[in-house]
Amino acid sequence: METNHILIVEDDKEIREGVQIYLQSQGYKVFQAADGVEGLEVMEKEEIHLAIVDVMMPRMDGIRMTMKLREKYDFPVIMLSAKSEEVDKIMGLNIGADDYVTKPFTPMELMARVNSQLRRYRRFMEKLEPKENVHVIGGLEINEDTVEVFVDGNSVKMTPIEYKILLLLAKNPGRVFSAEEIYERVWQEKAISTDTIMVHVRNIREKIEVDPKNPKYLKVVWGVGYKIEKQP
Repeated sequence: METNHILIVEDDKEIREGVQIYLQSQGYKVFQAADGVEGLEVMEKEEIHLAIVDVMMPRMDGIRMTMKLREKYDFPVIMLSAKSEEVDKIMGLNIGADDYVTKPFTPMELMARVNSQLRRYRRFMEKLEPKENVHVIGGLEINEDTVEVFVDGNSVKMTPIEYKILLLLAKNPGRVFSAEEIYERVWQEKAISTDTIMVHVRNIREKIEVDPKNPKYLKVVWGVGYKIEKQP
């Protein structure tokens, strides 16, 4: 599993080093900065997954630093402050902070916030990643990893052969496959008779189409073959 990189931006050396020791004991890689200017410099050089930022610091405070980093980065920011006034909290969260911890805090409290924010960030990043093994054509979705087919979010049961035919067509939307080519690709042998393809296509249509007689996805190109229609 990838090690998460955490940046601590805090002008109090004792707090900075205390937090670093605790986070390292939990398996995190930790970077330090004594103020906002240093913090931004670290971000330019290192990949950071979460920042713990003190509000009151010399040169550049935590509010200004968070505003600056939000221009480029979307990782979670947890703000630290000795002030517990609500105005301070609202200001911190409005400028792009994700959470807020008031000093003095326990290592356990900070750790719980760190773990929670990293979990949320990981889920967010996973949603952004293109899924190479999931094919989506309109409301039709085929997941190669789980060998599942969904239509408008509803699971559709397929036989192994039906699934293979549908997957072949769905991986190449708009391309017409002859019955012979489908047979040879799916059965991995020379096509002698392709009548069986027609039967399987009819069965697939019954399962994925709202109106099988007027199909939206699996279309026949008369005299040529079959295709999955591209969807807008």
